[in-house]
Amino acid sequence: MPTLARLSAQCPLERLLAGGAVSLSDAELLAMLLRTRKPTAAAIARAGALLAGFGTLSGLFSAPRALLLQTPGIGKTGWCSLQAALETSRRSLAGDLHHRDVLNSPEEVGRYLALSLQHSPSEIFAILFLDSRNRLIGAEELFRGTLTQTVVYPREVVRRALERNAASVILAHNHPSGIAEPSQADRQLTEALKRALQYLDIAVLDHLIIAGGHHYSFAAHGLL
Repeated sequence: MPTLARLSAQCPLERLLAGGAVSLSDAELLAMLLRTRKPTAAAIARAGALLAGFGTLSGLFSAPRALLLQTPGIGKTGWCSLQAALETSRRSLAGDLHHRDVLNSPEEVGRYLALSLQHSPSEIFAILFLDSRNRLIGAEELFRGTLTQTVVYPREVVRRALERNAASVILAHNHPSGIAEPSQADRQLTEALKRALQYLDIAVLDHLIIAGGHHYSFAAHGLL
């Protein structure tokens, strides 16, 4: 097995093959996403400069599309690569949730929702629709709002749950502010949706707030 010293001396591609993607820095990973050829020191330096400009990888992924398309070193090809990476990760996690009880995989649910919601500059309200064995039927973004709020219509939530033939649901939305704490409005909405769905024997298993790389679970905090 390669030693740490030897791994650090190898180029990013060699270290990825030898030690996995976890062995690469953020700048090296970004350089690989933005280039189809073997990443050079110059490419890694440019990726590091991009990260410095956007703050973090999350900040980069959260940046407006128009800005990224105009950013030297990213452009249309780079933006497409970043989106493909995100969507590949989302689909991989969703595929796992289709075949297992999501209540036994809370961290995977959190990661899936984080990939789907945390990079949006505006609030998004989404729902995971589950079958009677708590397996994922599908996930939908139902409402999109502003930086600070989203208008959610319970009638539309109920309609989609019925159309999906869901036995239960997990509610989710993001806080672009980065603070993963429920507001009073979040609590009231959760209670209203829980009441509306329970008349149809559709259970609300959780409501997750995604923010700043973290998530807040209503169920874990005894709010359901």
